[in-house]
Amino acid sequence: MRLDSRGLRISEDRPEIPGGLPQSVADVLAPGLSAGPRQAALIGRSRRFSYAELDAEVNRAARALGAAGIEPGSRLAVCLPNDVDIVIAFLASQRIGAVWVGINRPLAPPEKAYILRDSGAQMYIVADDLEDELASESLAGLQLVSEDKWRSAVANQKHDELKGVEIDPHQPAAIAYTSGTTGLPKGAVHSQHNILLPGAATELIGGRRATPRQGVILPLTILNLMILGPVKTFIAGACCVCIDRIDAVGLAAWIRDERVTGFDAVPTIVHDLLTHPDVSQADLQSLTHPGVGGGDAPPELMRLYRERFHQPVTIGYGMTEAPTAVSWHTCHETPTAGLCGQAVDQIELEILDRDDHPLPIGDVGEICIRPSKGGKLAGIYTPMLGYWGKPEATREALRGGRYHTGDLGFLDAEGNLTIRGRRNELILRGGANVYPAEVERALGSHPAVAAAAVLGIPDDRLGERVIAVVQVEPGHDADEQTLRSHVQERLARYKVPDSIQLQNDPLPRNAMNKIVKPKLRELFEDSSLSD
Repeated sequence: MRLDSRGLRISEDRPEIPGGLPQSVADVLAPGLSAGPRQAALIGRSRRFSYAELDAEVNRAARALGAAGIEPGSRLAVCLPNDVDIVIAFLASQRIGAVWVGINRPLAPPEKAYILRDSGAQMYIVADDLEDELASESLAGLQLVSEDKWRSAVANQKHDELKGVEIDPHQPAAIAYTSGTTGLPKGAVHSQHNILLPGAATELIGGRRATPRQGVILPLTILNLMILGPVKTFIAGACCVCIDRIDAVGLAAWIRDERVTGFDAVPTIVHDLLTHPDVSQADLQSLTHPGVGGGDAPPELMRLYRERFHQPVTIGYGMTEAPTAVSWHTCHETPTAGLCGQAVDQIELEILDRDDHPLPIGDVGEICIRPSKGGKLAGIYTPMLGYWGKPEATREALRGGRYHTGDLGFLDAEGNLTIRGRRNELILRGGANVYPAEVERALGSHPAVAAAAVLGIPDDRLGERVIAVVQVEPGHDADEQTLRSHVQERLARYKVPDSIQLQNDPLPRNAMNKIVKPKLRELFEDSSLSD
């Protein structure tokens, strides 16, 4: 594998997206401009745009970036709320060949500063109330621009067509930093081709297409949400609604007022929307099929979803490096724990052992992704370009022409994938494999458990012991022995946690709603556990 100076994969494969769809994000508004330039394209709390108006505004924003010295290959970092400005900045960066770096608002200042330094960002557009939060950080050479100043800079530019900008859709276009649940985040680099493909695939094959008025609830600073929201919506010539509320009442108001037809959210948000006493069925009249991601669907959510939408929940398995979903599963009444369904059309799933040899059906190994070899999208998928500035991590992740996810799972005879957990989270207790996700599901089936995290800690005799941290459901009583007995009724004795820490406070989570387990290990650092 040849790598460039930034540690990224150099490939001679340059597939085109079929079906007459845009080949670059720079041209992603073309379907809507052709079908209906006056049709609604983008709606936020501050402003709304038709396709023609949005096209003109993106050109103005691209000129503003150019005037500030942002060129092809320059890294543009942005930390803005879910509103039209973040979408406009993203599209503008793609029109001039810059590299987008989304920075999530909940990150602490040192975490944000790390991403800015690691990516080598030249410009940082930030929400007005965050303008001074990095004042104590050393960020030499970085242009920091507040949201208000950014809007003024855009308004002062001409909106005529950009000329002389040639976009290579296979060059770096965005750096999406991983959640960092096991250490410092790595920057997964994607091309404009990668960013377009998930939306293009649904247009060409069918399945989870963008709905007519597609909402975006989760932060648009997360590249996967930018892909599943605005990019996918614009490919379909539909309207994207930027939603800045995730509480049930606030979200319901957006759905009612803007006639939102779909969105992607974590299970908790959908559950609260369907159960809150101040949300009526009339509020949700336009909503037809909200997507659920980020974890298994609890049985109660599946029941509520089926009653409201007259169809089962569909859950995706995906990752930053893919990007977005690589498989979909429709949850029935009694789903198998960890079942993630079949691969999306543009990729194939493989299960490999530690020597990268294929494993038989039903055997657990590392889940790997490669381009599909058949169908309309054969050979169209391209893996991420690598991890920014980390050549060894790139070689490890992309060895053999496939992406190694680090997740463990198995395939059945029909090609359905079942997840067992992260390879680097696998617990080896006395020579036996314990998959944390399996134990977490067993704990989660107890009514007193709101959330659970399972991990291994070193042990002189067994190698590792299984421990758990449980967030107790409000209004419920629980004790350690009751929960251990509950797990023992469902799993083998060696999988039962040796110790369970109970707490009322929410478990620490990142922007994608994943529990950050390293922050929990300190609870057990001085623990003395017995058999």
